[in-house]
Amino acid sequence: MLFSFVIPVYNHAPTLASVIDGCIELGLPVIVVDDGSTDGITEVLARYDNITVIRHGKNFGKGEAIRSGLKEALKIVDFAVTIDADGQHLPADAVRMIESIHEGARPVVIGARKNMLDDETIPWTSRFGRKFSNFWVRLSGGPVLTDTQSGFRIYPVKEILSLKGRARRFQFEVEILVLANWHKIPVYEVPVSVDYPENGKRVSHFRPFVDFLRNSSTFTRLIAMRLVFSPVLRRRMSLL
Repeated sequence: MLFSFVIPVYNHAPTLASVIDGCIELGLPVIVVDDGSTDGITEVLARYDNITVIRHGKNFGKGEAIRSGLKEALKIVDFAVTIDADGQHLPADAVRMIESIHEGARPVVIGARKNMLDDETIPWTSRFGRKFSNFWVRLSGGPVLTDTQSGFRIYPVKEILSLKGRARRFQFEVEILVLANWHKIPVYEVPVSVDYPENGKRVSHFRPFVDFLRNSSTFTRLIAMRLVFSPVLRRRMSLL
């Protein structure tokens, strides 16, 4: 089994280098997708000659950035480890996630962040969003998970690229869990650490009101498909 990192980036210049460095230390290929950044990301990326960089001419959204990274990863590996560029994850935790995959298995592995619901240093938007997302993913016919919003994941590249999801921004990460479950792709969690700065200065582009509405729209569509169409037809409709 071959693995690479995929790092979707949008205006994360202050934290990107530390994330890249941590990924390089593990000896896996690193693919960075610059989703139309305007904050000096180019200067950060210029320091590295041992990574692959994909650039979007404008900001298309996190989901589209992940898809671009997966398409590039498909050329060289079987699995892609996606990790957020904001520094909240420790790349070294990917080792435990990788080691959880048995030979021949093709699961989606979620890095479930510890203490996300109880730690008061974690932004309330993240804690609320996690509860909201977990409930609606399950209601949409997705897997029962504790951290459906974690961006630290392992994807079986070929299988994920075969799924016809509509979401192109943050909603991609919850929609893909539902579609994976519909197609009987195993999904499970491995505990990982999370590091939020005490001063709350983490770079996040999640907008509570706008993204709440987008999430609601995505879940409404998925629930409607679950209620109206048979499992066989849903699977046909959600394949490219």
